[in-house]
Amino acid sequence: MGLELYLDLLSQPCRAIYIFAKKNGIPFEMRTVELLKGQHLSDAFAQVNPLKMVPALKDGDFTLTESVAILLYLTRKYQVPDHWYPQDLQARARVDEYLAWQHVTLRRNCLRALWHKVMFPVFLGEPVSPEVQAATLAELDVTLQILEDKFLQNKAFLAGPHISLADLVAITELMHPVGAGCQIFEGRPKLAAWRQRVEAAVGAVLFQEAHEVILKAKDTVSLADPSVKQKLMPRVLAMIR
Repeated sequence: MGLELYLDLLSQPCRAIYIFAKKNGIPFEMRTVELLKGQHLSDAFAQVNPLKMVPALKDGDFTLTESVAILLYLTRKYQVPDHWYPQDLQARARVDEYLAWQHVTLRRNCLRALWHKVMFPVFLGEPVSPEVQAATLAELDVTLQILEDKFLQNKAFLAGPHISLADLVAITELMHPVGAGCQIFEGRPKLAAWRQRVEAAVGAVLFQEAHEVILKAKDTVSLADPSVKQKLMPRVLAMIR
């Protein structure tokens, strides 16, 4: 059995892995695990990942979880261009720096924006208060400023002149609030130009394919099984609070 990737493109880490594998011609079998159907909570999927979370990777008898670990595994196993995860010590450290920072900052705030604007109204049957939404978007705005000032600065990409894993993870994170209808690139010409460079480097067709689900998030979430919503709520609340 060759490489298997367990993914749901509603998930940001899954989109990053999907784009990376497709862009670099890495052969894999996609095993779709539909989060809104609760498939990640099944006993069958627990045999792949006991944590019952996507993404997950199976390479023969070897299993791996956690998106950053999977991305790094793929860069090391397959001969991908050096710019994704550079051999140069300091250039690689810049990629590592972003990957270490993003988990509880940009990723968290982008996820909160999506849930507060789109998911919670469907899951709870009522909208989140305007005050909570405003606080969430204000926190996201602060994080976007850090992304610009600390990581992007005046470079073409986050870690230098070429696209890297850092850019791929960041852009897939930012598409969460975009899918929620947040105009996060308005008034940020530097960040908007970076997005265009990332999309061009990935390829417009692949970029659109990977983000089609999240860009239709409102329609997708409305189809969620009511019984699954109840199972998911405790996990979601713990994740985004």
